[in-house]
Amino acid sequence: MTAPPERDSEHAEHGEYDLIVVGGGPAGSTAATAVARRGHRVLLLERETFPRYQIGESLLPATVHGLCRLLGVADEVAAAGFTLKRGGTLRWGRDPEPWQFSFATTPRLPEPTATAFQVERSRFDEILLRNAERFGAEVREGSPVRRVLAEGERVRGVEYTGRDGSPRTAHARFVIDASGNSSRIHARVGGARVYSDFFRNLAVFGYYAGGRRLPAPNDGNIFCAAFDAGWLWYIPLRPDLTSVGAVIAPEHYAAVQHDPRAAWQDMIKACPEVDGLLRDVPVATEPPYDRVRVRKDYSYWKTSLWIPGMALAGDAACFVDPVLSSGVHLATYGALLAARAVNAALEGSVPEERGFAEFEARYRREYGVFYEFLVAFYDMERDEDSDFWSAKKITQVDVGEAAAFAELAGGVASGDTGIPGAGGLGVRWSTAAAELEGAVGRLATADDRTNPLLATRVVAETFRTGNGLQERALYGAPLDGAPAAPPASAGRLGVTEDGLSWLPH
Repeated sequence: MTAPPERDSEHAEHGEYDLIVVGGGPAGSTAATAVARRGHRVLLLERETFPRYQIGESLLPATVHGLCRLLGVADEVAAAGFTLKRGGTLRWGRDPEPWQFSFATTPRLPEPTATAFQVERSRFDEILLRNAERFGAEVREGSPVRRVLAEGERVRGVEYTGRDGSPRTAHARFVIDASGNSSRIHARVGGARVYSDFFRNLAVFGYYAGGRRLPAPNDGNIFCAAFDAGWLWYIPLRPDLTSVGAVIAPEHYAAVQHDPRAAWQDMIKACPEVDGLLRDVPVATEPPYDRVRVRKDYSYWKTSLWIPGMALAGDAACFVDPVLSSGVHLATYGALLAARAVNAALEGSVPEERGFAEFEARYRREYGVFYEFLVAFYDMERDEDSDFWSAKKITQVDVGEAAAFAELAGGVASGDTGIPGAGGLGVRWSTAAAELEGAVGRLATADDRTNPLLATRVVAETFRTGNGLQERALYGAPLDGAPAAPPASAGRLGVTEDGLSWLPH
């Protein structure tokens, strides 16, 4: 790993920085590292002290082999001993038997880059945070941000509480809020936080001290199984630790609130495929895995992602249903986009407004393709007697939500927003669901070098950006010379060879 560049300590001592990052999770660490690697002065403020617990343990290859390599931390993540993940195994759709998909979706990204990891987030997040420090970011833990400081319409810094309890201020050219779904300052950017009614679910989750594994070579896969009340995830973190969560309708909230552990175990017993993997396995008693936790109403997006001097990244900006394990990818990718805009503005290569317009257009598009994939994916499950799954049909997407999605996603979708009628998003999403279902049906007869899922538009679009990010990290640029995603806006910007800044045309 290259040594970090020298820092101007006089500016840091007076609370003046090029960038202040609020939040030390994957999004915050990504933004801090990407800007610090360019020699800029970065302050990262984190309210907790690492290591700390966080949910979201299943990663995608784009994070492991793309983002982590651009950040200079790929070798350390690979050496951490995390469980290798080759893809996913699902009991989902018409077929009563589980089916598998592999990340080996293109010969340009062969093994071992067509893999990911199941990670304990306390360990993974700390690796990323310490990496930011190694590259020169100043990290202050136990330092919650209280409010944003502004001069006129421009954000100029933050007020925070130091580890000793004293109020402090810090000023910077830019602020990135990466402080998660419970952010106290995201409202400063303006715009509404739009919650998805279609994905308005409740998650109740905990851990077992072990559990049976799927047959090799898929023993490290995430296993997702649909059942009457929703679906369950089963993530093998270590031989003696398995993450198990139920995603169910919010109507179950009263029962979950009354006794979360009992409700969690009742959901597991209601799903034979997962229950069988846990028979006679004790629940975890090792802190912090001894608790059963609940999260609700977690799919949302912000209608505005930046204002002069400040941008949102990670869960402060958006989150979508976790069935595709997209959380860390969306968080770190959005943070990388924001860091590119900061670097370009600081270095004078691209004006702030143009760089952040590119950030917002690409970030919205990436959220949009995952949202669209998940609508089609939910529609595949055919349990017509289940209230949960009846509500997860494409025809049940609220017209208002479809209109909001069309505005959010821009070029991802076009046409009218009437879901039940002909044309527009209804036909687009119904076609995507039919293509997915057909591809899953062909998986059982496909040879090892063919992945029928690749032939579907929605899968190809969902993984295009991630594949491009991996190719850039591994080879310096997408191999066919094509951009990582379709043009996000007029006058699309290029990307520097190191992947950390915008290039003007």
